[in-house]
Amino acid sequence: MEDYRKKKAWVLENEGSFARAVALGVIVKRPPSPWHFLLPGMFLFDFLRRSSETQRYSDLFLFPRKLALDGALNILNGEDRKEILSRIEGDIKRWLVSLNLYSEKLHHKQMDVIDLLIDHYSRMLRAQGNDYPGLIKDAYRTRESYEAYLRRLGTAEQEMDPAIVEVRGKTEEIVDRLRAEQAQVTELRTKEVNRIFSRTGS
Repeated sequence: MEDYRKKKAWVLENEGSFARAVALGVIVKRPPSPWHFLLPGMFLFDFLRRSSETQRYSDLFLFPRKLALDGALNILNGEDRKEILSRIEGDIKRWLVSLNLYSEKLHHKQMDVIDLLIDHYSRMLRAQGNDYPGLIKDAYRTRESYEAYLRRLGTAEQEMDPAIVEVRGKTEEIVDRLRAEQAQVTELRTKEVNRIFSRTGS
């Protein structure tokens, strides 16, 4: 059990760092207005705004992942997967409602992501390693196997975007934001794969 907790902490730390990197990448790529550089205190204001947006994105990114990680841990400890998924389904519905984002379609697509994450986290918790990259290498063995999982996850995540647009309305700002987030996610995951599975290594 202690071993599971240690691995869970590594996974959460990595997911949190990933979320912050995605948020910062999206925010930094927005060009500031010309007057931004002229007003006193704008740097501090911008820093605080970015910090707030980064934390907000991290919280939204991590909520379903924490549910999936807890679910994976409970399954490994002997609980029934269907019962766990049923509880998570209720938690996700209440969460989406609280964000004014609920629709049956988005709820279903988010649960598709949860299902993939539970399988992934279960593999990570069962794996052996001295750190997060070590868990990835032991869980997936090869670059190709890990990339195949990331492609499935990326596809499931991208299928949520049209459902979000349907709820929020198809504005240029929302479409651009979703597109920017997906591009940042893809870029960061590619870097992670290259770092863990070097082309000259396994």
